[in-house]
Amino acid sequence: MATLGTFDGFHRGHASIFDKLDEKARSLGLPPVAITFHPHPRVLVTPDDPPLLLTTPEEKIDILDRQFGGSLVLLRFDDQLRQMTAERFAKDILVDRFGVKALVVGYDHSFGHRRSGNIDNLREIGQREGFELEVVDPVTHNDTPISSSRIRRAIIAGEWEEAVAMLGHVYPIQGRVIRGLGRGKKLGWPTINIDWADRKLLPAEGVYSCTASVNGDMYRGMMFLGVSMYNPDKSVSVEANLFEFDRDIYDSEVTLYPTHFMRPNARFASAKELSEQIADDKMKILKLLK
Repeated sequence: MATLGTFDGFHRGHASIFDKLDEKARSLGLPPVAITFHPHPRVLVTPDDPPLLLTTPEEKIDILDRQFGGSLVLLRFDDQLRQMTAERFAKDILVDRFGVKALVVGYDHSFGHRRSGNIDNLREIGQREGFELEVVDPVTHNDTPISSSRIRRAIIAGEWEEAVAMLGHVYPIQGRVIRGLGRGKKLGWPTINIDWADRKLLPAEGVYSCTASVNGDMYRGMMFLGVSMYNPDKSVSVEANLFEFDRDIYDSEVTLYPTHFMRPNARFASAKELSEQIADDKMKILKLLK
């Protein structure tokens, strides 16, 4: 009993597919399996315009570990897989390799070379190869189907609340803690800086309330994404001041979850003015994250 897809972001539409997968697996007495791909298929299919990711493979695995009780299979998407017809993929991968007896997919699912395996074709292949097909209706937001590409557009447009509403869960930014410029500590607001994946789609520049997972413990905090006025090389930084936290965690893997957009990035006339603004940010965030 399987589902198949990229599942970037694992949004509410994906969650609906997984709910149906669990339901069908129980009714048929079969173990549920989710088959997904790395890298994102469009890295090879449209190499000049690959999408930035809502979830890196590590972030997607973390989400599915929490929300899915079945097995996860990560297939390497390479040229051989890209050139497979839908018929060959269904027979060689789904049936012969994984023994799929029933397949659950979204209403707009397609796969195979040139996306030849649409719903109608997949249903015919299933009848021929001996697996049942279950198609899940779209989940909508504001009367329009939710999709990973729609969420990407919302994030790029700065529509943070809309993006999170369509995701249905907090947005993860996972990375290794690295040394920053140390300016936050000098201002009295020490931060952890993370080295995030270079193909990760970051929210719009600015200050956010956040939560953070550090070695399995959760903390409240505030985070900054963007080019700091103090950064001489003008590179984008992702950093967070965690409340009630004072530990050296360099080289640790942490996950930051921006929750509310507080204000855009801005320049300040002095370090004192910036520090006062950060104090005001913290007061507002503490009220939000009670």
